[in-house]
Amino acid sequence: MKVGQTRMDRTFDIMNYVILTICFLVVAYPLYFVVIASISDPVDVNAGRVILYPVKTTMDGYRRILEYKSFFTGYRNTLVYTGVGTLVNMLLTVPAAYALSRKDLVGRNFFMMMIAFTMIFSAGLIPTYLHIRDLGLIDTMWALILPGAVSTWNLIVARTFFQQSIPDDLLEAAQLDGATNAQFFAQIVLPLSKSILAVLVLFYAVGHWNTYSNALYYIISDDKRPLQLVLRSILFENTMGDMVEDASNLAAQQRLGDLIKYGIIIASSLPLMILYPFLQRYFIQGVMIGAVKG
Repeated sequence: MKVGQTRMDRTFDIMNYVILTICFLVVAYPLYFVVIASISDPVDVNAGRVILYPVKTTMDGYRRILEYKSFFTGYRNTLVYTGVGTLVNMLLTVPAAYALSRKDLVGRNFFMMMIAFTMIFSAGLIPTYLHIRDLGLIDTMWALILPGAVSTWNLIVARTFFQQSIPDDLLEAAQLDGATNAQFFAQIVLPLSKSILAVLVLFYAVGHWNTYSNALYYIISDDKRPLQLVLRSILFENTMGDMVEDASNLAAQQRLGDLIKYGIIIASSLPLMILYPFLQRYFIQGVMIGAVKG
């Protein structure tokens, strides 16, 4: 018990722990349920008998998913799209956000107005498709990367961070020491901006990993399809019960389809769930403490 705590303080702490525990259970249980449902008999899942632990454990769903060669091809494609796309996003967004945060940039308000304009008005699907087709990007990786190379929202968030967290005193001190703008950005701004960089990486990576509609429009070849399209085709193939004439085969098909459904959720979410803990600490780290002295 902490020294100097009153009964009211202890009551407040207990209430906080209770509320946080409830919030954690509300968020964590659906994820846990999907995991145990993916290895349980679908009949027991649909009957409500799967609550806290698996029932009649089976790995048929995962085994069926891994039988598809397209699953590994989709995983490879998505990893490439996510890695290259996030790198392009960061190379364009971060320098642009820093430049727009500088008060000595001539016309920065005009540039920000034009950039913000794109958040309200867009060309629409058909003009965008025609534009990408005319650029020769159809059925290429760049059709999924270049159209969203810079997110206006992420750009504004990064610019606001630089404005509020990088004091002018740091720039003046660096200039007195003979640092150029590029050196100041690379050696001072970026190391002090790990938190916002982690946030941007996570936002962009999640967007690329979950890409679906753009791939549906622009990707034609099966060997270039991302994971989400591959999982969609696997799920559809194993849930088309009306194509099965025999009743016993229909029941088995529906059972397998239910298993695959939960397995697909795990397969598509697991990499990002593994990535998040490595970036989460930067969300709460006070990187600017002690940056300016005197």
